[in-house]
Amino acid sequence: MIEARGLSKRYGDKLAVNDLSFTVRPGRVTGFLGPNGAGKTTTMRLILGLDRPTAGSVTVNGRPFAELYSAMREVGALLDAKAVHGGRSAYKHLLCLAQTNGIPRSRVDEVIGIVGLEDVAGKRSGGFSLGMSQRLGIAAALLGDPDVLMFDEPVNGLDPEGIRWIRLLMRSLAAEGRTVFVSSHLMSEMENTADHLIVIGRGELITDCPMAEFIGGATAQAVVVTTPDGRMLTDAVAAAGGTVERDETGELTVRGLSAERVGELALAHGILLHYLAPATVSLEEAFMELTADSIEYHAKTEARS
Repeated sequence: MIEARGLSKRYGDKLAVNDLSFTVRPGRVTGFLGPNGAGKTTTMRLILGLDRPTAGSVTVNGRPFAELYSAMREVGALLDAKAVHGGRSAYKHLLCLAQTNGIPRSRVDEVIGIVGLEDVAGKRSGGFSLGMSQRLGIAAALLGDPDVLMFDEPVNGLDPEGIRWIRLLMRSLAAEGRTVFVSSHLMSEMENTADHLIVIGRGELITDCPMAEFIGGATAQAVVVTTPDGRMLTDAVAAAGGTVERDETGELTVRGLSAERVGELALAHGILLHYLAPATVSLEEAFMELTADSIEYHAKTEARS
């Protein structure tokens, strides 16, 4: 378990993390989301004792990271896949970590097999692609067989097979009762992986809730309708305070009213409906809506003349 209480970190005039409190519990995959510059990596560094907090505290299994007796056996982390001595082979890199942490040599072979690096274990890591480096970093995180695992952007550089593999790996680790904390910008993958979300913006907590609750709470919820009486339904919805959008197929998207209310309006006005259902809001849509005021860097699209 990871517990942060009133965690803050200031770099000069920049308040990177501001009074952040949350708990990452075992037995589930907890996604850590936020726009660029939100303070996610800083928070992870504070958890791992790589930076000292300006205020507040953070513990792993009830103790600060620096007080853990055998850190690699309690916490496994991947923050920077390329932070490896490029002249060492994958095997020698892992063996060095194992020997300096009292981990049996046999475990090195086990994790190399888990991450699928058997064919390149003897090659220098400096020539690895980003995806191969990610696998090596994950192997290092798993080396001590820890109960707490932290991954910062673990799917960077992975192909579709690799992305599916890390998804299944994180789920299996959580199913074993471990604490799995993962940061990612790949919303579609996070939607398929995480059970719970912690979302921050500008260093502050925005929400801490289950995935389903996060998506279900988006005000962008809408109702999809198909009907031969589109004009009548549009007028009825407008009168009731809603809005209607029509796509190229003629399908209508009603916003501002529930599916039940749209059905009631259709019945009251004698409008024939062929289809009526709540629209599915994606994690990306819910995230963009919730963090709109916390985005620090806005890009503009330049139209060609």
